[in-house]
Amino acid sequence: MLGIKINRLSTDNLRGDIFGGATAAIIALPLALAFGVASGMGPIAGLYGAICVGLFAALFGGTNAQVSGPTGPMTIVSASVFTQFASQPALAFTVVMMAGAFQILFGYLRIGRYINLMPYPVISGFMTGIGCILIILQLEPLIGHVAPPNVVNVLTALPSDITSINWRAVGVGLLSLGVCLWWPKRLTRILPAPLLALILGTVAAFFIANVPLLGAVPSGLPSFQIPQFDFAQLSYMLVSAAV
Repeated sequence: MLGIKINRLSTDNLRGDIFGGATAAIIALPLALAFGVASGMGPIAGLYGAICVGLFAALFGGTNAQVSGPTGPMTIVSASVFTQFASQPALAFTVVMMAGAFQILFGYLRIGRYINLMPYPVISGFMTGIGCILIILQLEPLIGHVAPPNVVNVLTALPSDITSINWRAVGVGLLSLGVCLWWPKRLTRILPAPLLALILGTVAAFFIANVPLLGAVPSGLPSFQIPQFDFAQLSYMLVSAAV
């Protein structure tokens, strides 16, 4: 029988836990918003994802020193799942839950250790490809247009959209990028560059007219939804969840 262990709260390093948690939350905030947009589900979904991942990884994770949050590879995989089940978003979220069940099963069977057999060039190429995809997906928002759902649509729409650039949006984007690149490293421990970029970009967009905004942020957590299954597409759901 598979048992679930809940990590015990310790006060031995309470000060470090508080500052570490606050730092992780601050850094994860802009990443979560960006990855939510890149996944096709919107920034709020990315924010909820960061909250849930951090909470459940801390409760059920295998180490007390691990911080979990949104990542590029999962963003790309999630985007393909939501594109595949675009007409049935409830099924897409069920696939995500099924993927979590697969992860638990892999951990219980100790299959994860075989990742060491994966050649480094494969991992490097995979991560490089993900980086290119994320950059391409951000080109349309950078010039002030709504991001299409996938890379092919972005590359198709970009030649025509580039003739109607929103220079205000470009200015805000370059300001944020510049802060991330050139913020002094000695000050990063005090104020992380991504958070400063988020603050300055938000303030700039507030005072500059006609800059596209993400929209209102809800004040509560989403309501619980029962997973849905479509047995006609069950094989596709299993394959997507395994990936």
